[in-house]
Amino acid sequence: MPALTIRMHANDNVAIVANDGGLPAGTVLPEGVAGAGITLREPLPQGHKLALQDIAEGAAVRRYGVTIGYALAPIAAGSWVHERRLRMPLARALQDLPLATGHAPPPEPLTGYTFEGYRNADGSVGTRNILAITTTVQCVAGVVALAVRRIQTELLPLYPHVDDVIGLEHSHGCGVAIDAPEAIIPIRTLRNISLNPNFGGAVMVVSLGCEKLQPERLLPPGSFPITDGRDPALGPETICLQSDAHPGLVAMIEHIVHSARPHLERLNARRRQTLPASELVLGVQCGGSDAFSGVTANPAVGFCSDLLVRAGATVMFSENTEVRDAVEQLTRRAATPAVAEAIVRELGWYDRYLERGHVDRAANTTPGNQAGGLSNIVEKAMGSIIKSGTAPISHVLAPGEKLRPNQRGLVYAATPASDFICGTLQLAAGMNLHVFTTGRGTPYGLAECPVVKVATRSDLARRWHDLMDLNAGKIADGQASIETLGWELFHLLLDVASGRKKTWAERWKLHNALVLFNPAPVT
Repeated sequence: MPALTIRMHANDNVAIVANDGGLPAGTVLPEGVAGAGITLREPLPQGHKLALQDIAEGAAVRRYGVTIGYALAPIAAGSWVHERRLRMPLARALQDLPLATGHAPPPEPLTGYTFEGYRNADGSVGTRNILAITTTVQCVAGVVALAVRRIQTELLPLYPHVDDVIGLEHSHGCGVAIDAPEAIIPIRTLRNISLNPNFGGAVMVVSLGCEKLQPERLLPPGSFPITDGRDPALGPETICLQSDAHPGLVAMIEHIVHSARPHLERLNARRRQTLPASELVLGVQCGGSDAFSGVTANPAVGFCSDLLVRAGATVMFSENTEVRDAVEQLTRRAATPAVAEAIVRELGWYDRYLERGHVDRAANTTPGNQAGGLSNIVEKAMGSIIKSGTAPISHVLAPGEKLRPNQRGLVYAATPASDFICGTLQLAAGMNLHVFTTGRGTPYGLAECPVVKVATRSDLARRWHDLMDLNAGKIADGQASIETLGWELFHLLLDVASGRKKTWAERWKLHNALVLFNPAPVT
């Protein structure tokens, strides 16, 4: 294969190597690629940056048309530009930002697209029909796991229209300052996950009995719709393991299994119906990112995000530290000054949260990110933000908050960038479908929501052929455009939402535990 390089912007003075396996020292870049005629001074791995010109000490290194760092020493053309040769820029101050100034003409609405989903009593829509068992504290997780296995083995085959039974396991509920101001974040997160539209309004709770997070505090009576015929004033059905009704482990498990039957019967009576694409609530995220994330997968996801917004759907993007260095882009794209101010408020809160832990945004970039060619969080942020597309940002959610029915369009859900904390918080916000892009590879999956995995590189798609649902590496290979892959993803999402296709994670039941974001102190 001839030497291939990719430059993202005409003002960039670096480009990345696109070839599988990288390029050896002495390679002369051919005509038609960025840096044509330059000889590589050292071996360059795939995805890593080469200098397109001599860069003086202290001079800006530019990718995506922005400064991603400053040269710590002179860098000759054809040299490898990596994190040890760069000084990272300071973060943009959260003052004097453009507020809602970047309004483009509204795009033409996209009509006529539908999927087969489940309409819930509260008006929300699910893409799956799942019985979820909420837990108030980690102490009951083992018992619930045993009961869930019994239900899946003995009962689920009797209810063919129920997709799954899951336990909402987490690490919260006791040993925490439950009345601390920030304790509300994990509490509302778990509360809102329990009400995720993929659960069909079935609320079943297992409590230990002595935990700080009592069931009535987690799910106050009357605070949510009851769809199983119970009096709303009574709150959800709750099984307390410390009650006298459970003389031993077997009795506990039998009680949970028996209590699941009426919920399964009600869920099994539901059927999919044709619904407009506007009822989709998509969460987008990236993890195990590399230098191709912002070249292939994330731009394709961004194009698809714009299609969904045009169709009236809701798209959530997140990851505080991975948008922090693009804050000016966010506030400019805000639909109103109030939305822009909400973005600043959430990012400012997170800056202070990091300061309390004596870390800063630079801690985000992982060894795997750097091995994949990302030198620092500035470069990573420029590639991450692209997956939000170009639509105006219409709403902002604080961690653990739930979308209201009138909150549609492109939404910024403020979450940490950690994969499973982000996914957990997007579930709480109400997502019913998820897209996850990766360049280095990760077996990320959620039991609560189908996850479409998009590979940034063809090499990863080949090696992880039974984990990746879509190969965006075809863009770098010249086999597809961002637009054609974005449309392919759009149609794949409609098929997955309808249950016509299952993701690889669903087929393998490859799921990880929920991770609650808990900034409150532990006692």
